[in-house]
Amino acid sequence: MDDYQGFIQSIKNKTGIDLSLYKEAQMKRRLTSLKDKRGFKDFTSYFQAMIKSQELFEEFLERMTINVSEFYRNPKRWEVLENKILPRLLKSNKRLKIWSAACSTGEEPYTLAMILSKLVPSGGFSIVASDLDRAILERAKAGIYTDRSTKDVPKDMFDKHFINDGMGFRVKEDLKKMITFKQGNLLSDKFDTNYDLIVCRNVMIYFTEEAKHDLYHKFSKALRIDGVLFVGSTEQIFNPSEYGFETEDTFFYKRNK
Repeated sequence: MDDYQGFIQSIKNKTGIDLSLYKEAQMKRRLTSLKDKRGFKDFTSYFQAMIKSQELFEEFLERMTINVSEFYRNPKRWEVLENKILPRLLKSNKRLKIWSAACSTGEEPYTLAMILSKLVPSGGFSIVASDLDRAILERAKAGIYTDRSTKDVPKDMFDKHFINDGMGFRVKEDLKKMITFKQGNLLSDKFDTNYDLIVCRNVMIYFTEEAKHDLYHKFSKALRIDGVLFVGSTEQIFNPSEYGFETEDTFFYKRNK
């Protein structure tokens, strides 16, 4: 086994992250440049140093991740979700069905699970989290994060749901069990129905206007009446009624027909 393949295996054994799912030439080039910059002669010595240095490990995680995400991104919107949207939904349905669409490395569905576990201690909800990228989903399942991506997690939630295992902050197993991760393509898949809440944030900006138009229709049909679509802070829907939505709050759209 060569030096880089050994590194891939060591990372997988230690963290659960499978680097072999990424395009090798691109990932190897990115990590070689990081290893060289840090002055290591080979990947074996780089890995040994990484085990002992949280700073090195966090730098490695950030270099390998193209998708930028974080817990409680735009915290004020999550407060609206917790204090206004979810309590209303729970009044009419004691078991919520939720979808985190294009979930990236998992910060969003884990944030949802933390908030819901506070509101519904009995676990009266299901969360499906999907993404097109299988490697990204493996990262999400591994549940290891940097200081930067966890900076907005409230202290009580952080203490309850994370452990520092010396190689980043790891989501505890009881939180992981609340989420089902699966691969999915927003543009081509047929969507499940009767969702109470669909969260799709900071993704639509990458789509054409035509693709957005189709997706808003698909999201609307996937929600039950009075269900909610929660979008990102640059993704306001200017004509919600066209898709059977009304604005419930900024970036929250309720299906009304």
